[in-house]
Amino acid sequence: MPTTRLDDIDRKILAELQADGRMTNVELARRVGISAPPCLRRVRTLEEQGYIRGYHAEVDPRELGFEVQVFAMVGLQSQAEADLSAFEARCRAWPLVRECHMLNGEVDFILKCVAPDLSTFQSFLTGELTAAENVGSVKTSLVIRGAKDEPGVPFDILEQRLSKIA
Repeated sequence: MPTTRLDDIDRKILAELQADGRMTNVELARRVGISAPPCLRRVRTLEEQGYIRGYHAEVDPRELGFEVQVFAMVGLQSQAEADLSAFEARCRAWPLVRECHMLNGEVDFILKCVAPDLSTFQSFLTGELTAAENVGSVKTSLVIRGAKDEPGVPFDILEQRLSKIA
């Protein structure tokens, strides 16, 4: 969707909900400077138009016992659309795969995986991922620590860009 269809209030609503999706509609309306009923209508419209895809709690994987995080770079033997789609469907079915992105360049896909321990990830790697149909190569990198994990988009950059256009 083009950002030109969003006005300042819509962008403020999105920025506020991205920062805190649990706030009440009354608090959201106060923060963006409108009353609660039109704020709720705008939120519903943003949801219907696909700007808001959902609301989620951000859980700490390590607190839940998922000590291992790995990025897997996957090369496929065939990049025909049917093969790409089949691999994506397979990734959606694997619980350890939390993100799957198709790339251009030397690697076809990058997967973000979490596991409770290294042996669980190794079992997945050898028993499922590398054994999957059409998988030609897999290179993995174990995450040592994360320096930044920020969801969504940088609304301040969007606002700067839009102010230059206006």
